[in-house]
Amino acid sequence: MKVVVTGAHGMLGTHLRAYLRAFEEVEVIPVGREEFADSARLAESVRNADVVFHLAGMNRGDEQEVARTNVALTEQLVAALEEAESRAHVLFSSSTHIERDTPYGQSKRRAAEVLEAWAQASGGKFTNVVLPGVFGEGGKPFYNSVVATFCHQLAAGEEPSVDSDAPIEQIHAQEASRRMWRMVQEGQTGTVRVEGTQLTVRGLLETLQEMRRTYAEHIIPDISDPFRRDLFNMYRSYLYPQHYPVALKLHTDPRGSLFEAIKSPSGGQTFMSTTHPGITRGNHFHTRKVERFLVSGGEAEIRLRHIFGDEVQVFRVSGDQPSYVDIPTLHTHNITNVGDSTLLTMFWTNELFDPANPDQVMEMVEPQ
Repeated sequence: MKVVVTGAHGMLGTHLRAYLRAFEEVEVIPVGREEFADSARLAESVRNADVVFHLAGMNRGDEQEVARTNVALTEQLVAALEEAESRAHVLFSSSTHIERDTPYGQSKRRAAEVLEAWAQASGGKFTNVVLPGVFGEGGKPFYNSVVATFCHQLAAGEEPSVDSDAPIEQIHAQEASRRMWRMVQEGQTGTVRVEGTQLTVRGLLETLQEMRRTYAEHIIPDISDPFRRDLFNMYRSYLYPQHYPVALKLHTDPRGSLFEAIKSPSGGQTFMSTTHPGITRGNHFHTRKVERFLVSGGEAEIRLRHIFGDEVQVFRVSGDQPSYVDIPTLHTHNITNVGDSTLLTMFWTNELFDPANPDQVMEMVEPQ
């Protein structure tokens, strides 16, 4: 299946591409500004596409410019679809702002009308996906969502304030991706309203502040609820990489030493491994799991790379001073024994391993 994602390098586009990476039968064609700047290139990108996720758009800025940009991008996509004689299934990321009489809301309504007219004329399929506020790792503070703004400020040691306790509705980008993919599989068309989690601005801030306090005490907060897990993943994404590795306090007496490896009210799964010198474990990434690496014996290097980036972050850790690295989502990672003796490592994840839904996608850390 050939799947095109416009706005591929934006926050939602990045998460959707990461989600689809787990499906070997899906070929993802990312479309960004370069393709929209070249009509022939854009038409070639959508040629023979089975599915097109149209996520490209402008969220902030001058209201009239935002409106013009969103409609223009959709008209460019339709022109490319017509040139390619496409009959693809197009899913458009609309917004609950269509319920408001603002330039942004009007532009989303107009874009949906343009795509609906194309589908009727071409024989293609169209789904107008109405999303609430979307947040996710990689989101830009003061642009993508209030969640990104609060997490950025809290991770930087700032104290955000709220002027009102307005109600908001939020959904994580991975959950939005799962639901949109389900629409493809079920052949849903027409307007589909995606439900998120209802909360208030003050409630959101208080939850994130509680998570910051708890995590600062080396405790994983309660993340048994998927939405709280997503908020925690979002917060800790702004701590990476400068926060890690985190050294644990050793309690030493004549008998030896003791340290607290993991504390969390959420349970989870812990396992230990031994690794021979020169051997590497891992080379995979997660989209939702919280995973901790903690070396208790030997010498190791933990390497991480964002799945759509080239930079490799390296953490040197030792059992002489046990320190943990909590792995960020969307980062492929591995651990290598760089010492002369057996490496002893403790791994912890917030959920029990489920072979039917492992959230573990193989990918080498070192770019090939």
